Amino acid sequence: MRTSAGHGGIARHGNRKALCTHAPSMRRLVLILAAIAGLVVAAPALARSPGDPIRVVWSEGDLAGMTAIHGPEGGEPIGFVEYHQTRTADRLSCARIARFRDGSSDEDSAEAKIGDTLEAISGRSIIRDKDGSAIVDMRIDVAGGRVQATWGPADARQEYDQAVALPPGTYWGPLVFLVLKNFAANAEGSSVVFRTVAPTPKPMVLDMELSRAGDAPLDRAGVRIAATTYRLQPTIHWMVDPIVRLIAPRAIFWMLPGDPPALARFAGPRNYGRQPIVIE
Repeated sequence: MRTSAGHGGIARHGNRKALCTHAPSMRRLVLILAAIAGLVVAAPALARSPGDPIRVVWSEGDLAGMTAIHGPEGGEPIGFVEYHQTRTADRLSCARIARFRDGSSDEDSAEAKIGDTLEAISGRSIIRDKDGSAIVDMRIDVAGGRVQATWGPADARQEYDQAVALPPGTYWGPLVFLVLKNFAANAEGSSVVFRTVAPTPKPMVLDMELSRAGDAPLDRAGVRIAATTYRLQPTIHWMVDPIVRLIAPRAIFWMLPGDPPALARFAGPRNYGRQPIVIE
């Protein structure tokens, strides 16, 4: 078929004129759609909320250990912390027991599902006085959405038993160290926020912020070791909620670089009683 070229070299016979005339518009549409697709692909993932489970980048297995507890001024140990962790398939069981020379103790245990993420299932926190009597006994059932607790002296015992909506990303006791260990994979800016249940001594559900505070080397046996400090504190200021005053003192962790990073030192309150301790 013969055609004749007119202005701009556009073919003037049959459907070829229509196709060639609209080609620039079609190309622009394709470019716009491609740009939109690129923006969608490049868009960052939604920020995690405090109740979202953290990502786990380091493998966990069976382990146990013991570390000395000191007062803020150092000197002779005032107690020892025992840590036990076992893993069976995707179930992680861990317990941390701090025993003090005066006979008192603090105990935290937790069950969690572990894989690509860490999802809390259940646990318990017990605080005992120097006579071995439980002055706080709190049970946390994340899967069942319930918190139960008793506290106070035997002649004035108080009880708490309530349904509480607890997300999988609820962490306490030994689970907090796993948040710290996987900090880099979960931090938004310089912090990670997570949900917790704390005895004050009454159970309290609140959000805690773990933030990177900066480099602070440690001196060990005449050798200076590189370390990074992290601070843990409630996201609610005590002036907003006076109850938070009970747990407001900051806890500080010193972490050593490595694969995985290791805890070198902890300084902060023992529990809601606010007795300052140092663990290293």
